[in-house]
Amino acid sequence: MAVTGIALVVFVAGRRFRDWGATKGECEAVLHADELIPEPADVMTRAVTVDASAEEVWRWLVHIGQDRVGLYGYDWLENVAQLRIRSADRIRPKWQRLRVGDAVRLVRPGWLGLRVGMALPVVRVDPGRAIVLRQQPPASPWDGVWSFHVVPHGPRRSRLLSRSRTARGGIFLWLAGQAMDALTLVMTRRMLLGIKSRAEHGAEASTTELAR
Repeated sequence: MAVTGIALVVFVAGRRFRDWGATKGECEAVLHADELIPEPADVMTRAVTVDASAEEVWRWLVHIGQDRVGLYGYDWLENVAQLRIRSADRIRPKWQRLRVGDAVRLVRPGWLGLRVGMALPVVRVDPGRAIVLRQQPPASPWDGVWSFHVVPHGPRRSRLLSRSRTARGGIFLWLAGQAMDALTLVMTRRMLLGIKSRAEHGAEASTTELAR
């Protein structure tokens, strides 16, 4: 009974905060690549305000990947799970380019018996504005899109959005998705806040340097 109660609380909390940080307008907005999943079973939009320019946010966003400079999440927790992730705190010029056909790696090869790990192909890149990742059968049981959007709000403020859209599937895939929703919320929220912190620190450092 206790386990059932905890599971229910996690489920309800996940549904309550599924669109963490996003405004109603952002949740209802049509974003780049939404049309790839025209009739989604589930749509989640999460967002954060960043006190830095869109250019500064993009410099950190384009770095993402387990095999690049990390996912800006809870590194200690991910490494307890032997994911071997170390999120960077400085810009790496060699990772400033991301192209269609590249892949953003989430899980290293060999983890939990996954021979090739897990990586999502990059299907669209709008430099400075959007990155679109795709998962599809047979590589994944889910048919979905995970996209990131940087929206300028003046010269020194921006919004960073994460949107996931998943196509209709069977009941078992739906249940699996619901079970993972709370974990996905926690990790996505941490990623957005991790990028926010680094971008704001970078913007502050740049302002200080210009003031000297």
